[in-house]
Amino acid sequence: MGEALKQRLKQERFSSPYQEAMLAVMVCADRLNRGMDETCERHGITSAQYNVLRILRGVYPDGHPRCEIITRMIHVAPDVTRLIDRLEKLDLVERSKSEQDLRLSLSVITQKGLDLLVSIQPEIDALEEQLSKGLTVQEAGLLADLCDKVTSAIE
Repeated sequence: MGEALKQRLKQERFSSPYQEAMLAVMVCADRLNRGMDETCERHGITSAQYNVLRILRGVYPDGHPRCEIITRMIHVAPDVTRLIDRLEKLDLVERSKSEQDLRLSLSVITQKGLDLLVSIQPEIDALEEQLSKGLTVQEAGLLADLCDKVTSAIE
């Protein structure tokens, strides 16, 4: 099956096709995560902060409470409050009280945060371009479907 995976892990065989699939997904995810981490670092943020900004851009000019941000994150961060605090210190996010529930604090992306996402987008596009060199559109759709299937099975 995966000769590249065998070479990468210096392993002759796997205990099962499921082990091979799991390891292949983990190696692939690591490479994608490293690419995102390096891209975000060049722009002075972490990939978790990028994720929050991306989520908030999706509802701009409105915002989300912390609990809603958590449910939408790709990698759930252990302390989203501090993550938002750091974004606020960078003037990428601001907080306000919800008009419907004064106990709720809403995080809203600022213009500076929107501008940062615009500046980082060409590098994100380049990462997608690298992925497109290895997969056809149909294969990318199949991969997404298979990942959804696996995610549903292990939740």
